[in-house]
Amino acid sequence: MPAFRQVGEKQLPNPLLCMAWSPKRDLIALASTTGELLLHRLVSFQRVWSLPPSEYIGKKITALAWRPDGKILAFSLGDTKQVVLCGVEKAEVLHVLHVQNPVSCMHWMEVTEESSALGSFCQSEDESKRFLPKLASLPKSYSTTSMLFSEEKSDEIMNLLGEVRLNILVLGGEAGNVELYAYGMYKVASFAAVSGSCRSLSLASDLKSLVVITEVKSAEDHAEICFVQLDTGPLSDCLPELTRMARKFTHISTLLQYLHLSLACMCEAWEEILMQMDLRLTKFVQEKNTSTQVQDEFLELLLWGQSSPELQALLVNQLTVKGLKKLGQTIESSYSSIQKLVISHLQSGSEALLYHLSEVKGMSLWKKKFEPLGLDSFTIEDAITAVGSFSLKTSELLQVIDKSMKNFKAFFRWLYVAMLRMCDEHVPPELNKMTQKDISFVADFLSEHFSENEQLFDRKGKYFNVERVGQYLKDEDEDLVSPPSTKGNQWVKFLQDSTHMKESPLLFPSFPQKSLHFVRRLMEDSIQLCLQKPAEVIGKSVKQAVFLPLYTAPASLENAPTLLQLPALWNDKKASMHYVVFCMPKLSPHKLYLLRKGSDPNRCNSPPFSAFSLYFFFLNVCVCVCVCVCVCETRCRRHIPSCVTSMDLNQHLDVADGESVEARPHRVYSCLDVRFYSDDMLTVVLQGEEENSHSVLAQLPLTSSLKCESEFSWNPHMRLDQQSGAIPCQGLVLGNQWRELEGMKAQFVEVNGIREVACVLSENLRHLRVFEMDVEDEDDEGVEQQNASADQDVLEASTASHGEWSAEAGQDEELGKSDERLESDEASEL
Repeated sequence: MPAFRQVGEKQLPNPLLCMAWSPKRDLIALASTTGELLLHRLVSFQRVWSLPPSEYIGKKITALAWRPDGKILAFSLGDTKQVVLCGVEKAEVLHVLHVQNPVSCMHWMEVTEESSALGSFCQSEDESKRFLPKLASLPKSYSTTSMLFSEEKSDEIMNLLGEVRLNILVLGGEAGNVELYAYGMYKVASFAAVSGSCRSLSLASDLKSLVVITEVKSAEDHAEICFVQLDTGPLSDCLPELTRMARKFTHISTLLQYLHLSLACMCEAWEEILMQMDLRLTKFVQEKNTSTQVQDEFLELLLWGQSSPELQALLVNQLTVKGLKKLGQTIESSYSSIQKLVISHLQSGSEALLYHLSEVKGMSLWKKKFEPLGLDSFTIEDAITAVGSFSLKTSELLQVIDKSMKNFKAFFRWLYVAMLRMCDEHVPPELNKMTQKDISFVADFLSEHFSENEQLFDRKGKYFNVERVGQYLKDEDEDLVSPPSTKGNQWVKFLQDSTHMKESPLLFPSFPQKSLHFVRRLMEDSIQLCLQKPAEVIGKSVKQAVFLPLYTAPASLENAPTLLQLPALWNDKKASMHYVVFCMPKLSPHKLYLLRKGSDPNRCNSPPFSAFSLYFFFLNVCVCVCVCVCVCETRCRRHIPSCVTSMDLNQHLDVADGESVEARPHRVYSCLDVRFYSDDMLTVVLQGEEENSHSVLAQLPLTSSLKCESEFSWNPHMRLDQQSGAIPCQGLVLGNQWRELEGMKAQFVEVNGIREVACVLSENLRHLRVFEMDVEDEDDEGVEQQNASADQDVLEASTASHGEWSAEAGQDEELGKSDERLESDEASEL
């Protein structure tokens, strides 16, 4: 019976650029050439959701990466130079990273290094929850063109940190630049120490080194594939400190995004209808024939109950009684919403920022621990000052809102009664009473807000600025049109009279002439400067340890997506090794090479090119795996085997146990694609050279190929393909771990050894087949249907435990079962 069970097949309308299996769930992300992002589950290859391209996000996806817990998917956009963090549950954009150069590859890994210092840190990290209140959720009803706000999404944004354990998102650019983001949000390192463009990345789980596969253009305009190992030891040496700093700065980055969204909600709560009074009064000034001031005409209406025909026409015909009532209700509702957002969101968010920045300042003063990471107490102090100024500006806005609500309420009440009398309509008794204090209050409001301002007309095209709140919410660099008056403020007078207090660093500057948006930008710039310094310092400490030119890239794959091409990288966490698997079709199309390198470049005294071990095996004519290991001597922490083996598969793939090899016909295969299934297993797609031969999906074990002791001496001045003749080889037996792919011209494969699944992609990049790798196909249809049904139930239950998926309702009802039935099905299957 065939190995591997096919569980899904799909014909896609558009070619694919890249594929990525979720590390924790039976989900696969697909990116098409049209910029659409698709998420499918294993069961019948059912679509979970799709994220179409947009002008805001971008239309050219260049790379995919899953967070290690499988809850967030990162994808990069080449046209907008952005990296988007997307929630898997509902395809929501949670965070956007802006990069200088387009990203060509990504890798998201979790640090597995354990230490007592890191363990004690994990136990004390949540102390901030004891002192800071939980931030309020964003309102559900507000939306902008950039993204939708919802209560669920705001909670997701504040929970972007995920688990306490450090995870790092590594970005590689087309210009050879590399950036490391802790928790996918905070940039901990940035450097351009790689020549050529990055094709793939792999960061060691112990943070000892970073491996980059680059494509370098030679003088003859040929693309050379090179292996680069960067020494990231400083990250590993300061892991507890790096984790604490990264979590603090990620908290700060999250709070900045929270404040930005809150301010956007406030701008939407402020409506353009609030400018109606200003525009109508300006038009009245431009059209009136009298020389009297507008302020005088309203005062005459207040004191004598009489108005000019022009003012009466303005109030009765243009503003109208109904329009005035609607305007008053709109102002009250809008101001109340803005006031609530300022109190519950802006002020609480700025207080949380001050708390975390103060803790970061305390960390920076511990110079022995945090000075190597680039923490600067002076820039942090500037950031704290900027946050204090933002908090002062929010308090100023609250005062303006409170005063404006009182003024408008009294003014509209008086004007509403006056307009009812102009129209000879009935005036309610409760509105007809007006005391001398009320008259004085309205007179002061008219004198302050209804004076014609020629300077204001030159700047804004109008004479009046009755509405005072909107100027704080406009993202402009100009000064406020009507700043708050400080006349009679005893604190301001005290500061002006005191020479010592005026320049005291303990006082936050207030910027009384600037808007809230302007102060917010100052705060963000100061915090960004504070965040950038560690990334620059850590980036300078990263050095290139190894540079190995491998081979010349084949021209036959120039049109294929770069992310689907070899080489493929793997990090063996247990053995602390880097693996690189690749082919050299120009030199030996039937060989497959595996390069093996220790993750710690400082683990031995010998030069990096002193000696290498090369393992390779043949697929019939030869499938060759080459393993490169630095020969460690006296200072090696563990012994790394240095041997040469040759595995010659000069037999048919389906040779049975005990059957004579000579009795089977020979077949010659070439390797189309290969990926790491686990530390000791490869998944390959093979193609026979005979006419009408089918593609083959196979599993190649590596354990037996790593037992020889032959050495290969690598000349560092030559490419590997120029000295491949000295590489020894070892035979390899596939057994029954293979399957022919009938009716499909396969080309690429993507695997997930943890979930034991593989996805094969055709040459035209549109035809997909999904396989379970550790299950054989059953000949009996009844048994196959029973296994498929039980498997669907297991997948449905595991997926439902992580949240609701937006799948089709009919399929969900068929897949859903009770827990008792699920357990019985699993038991029967076992």
